[in-house]
This record gives sequence, C-alpha cells and structure tokens, in this order.
Amino acid sequence: MKLLFDQNLSPKLVDLLADLFPGSIHVQSVRLDCAEDDEVWEFAGKQAFVIVSKDEDYNTLGVMRGTPPKVIWLQLGNCTTAQVEAVFRARFADIEAFEKDPSVGTLVLI
Repeated sequence: MKLLFDQNLSPKLVDLLADLFPGSIHVQSVRLDCAEDDEVWEFAGKQAFVIVSKDEDYNTLGVMRGTPPKVIWLQLGNCTTAQVEAVFRARFADIEAFEKDPSVGTLVLI
C-alpha cells in the first residue's frame, strides 16, 4: 500500500514508515502541498495512493464520491511525528485489512 501524506503531516513520515509502506510520498514531493483537495484526490486516485490526513475534508469527499482513493483520517490532535509513526506501526494489521476491504473508504485512527 502506498500512502500520500497530506500537508498537515510531516514529510519525515515517508522515510520513517518506508519499511511498512514502500512507495509512499508526501504532497510536497509532487508539488501538491498548496493544491486544492480535489486535485490531491484526483492524483491519489489515479496513482493508487491512500490519502493520509488530519483533515476531515477527504473523508467528506470519500462519502460523496466513493473510492478510489481510500482515506486514512488521523484524529490524533496535536501530536509529534513520532506519535503518528507509532500509531501506524501499532495499527498496521488494521490498515492492511482496511486496504483489502472494498466496502470501507475511510479508516479513522485515534
């Protein structure tokens, strides 16, 4: 599974989680850090990325449009990059199951 980390998350997550999610990128690396949500959504869908964001807007787009792409919505509040990494590592099995389940478009991680 390839993740596309939104602008509200650290670009460092790409390298920190590369062992679990190879091929992942941050929106900065493809010049989408200032893009509208629709543009990020289209890119992720065409390139087979799962969007990772703290922003509810992607969940809303998923409800309205369906998948792809899928969305991982982080509801962690203010936290460090290390805490985000720890959640992804602790919930890896849940994330894998989410990817394989065509009936679910958004996974909420808290």
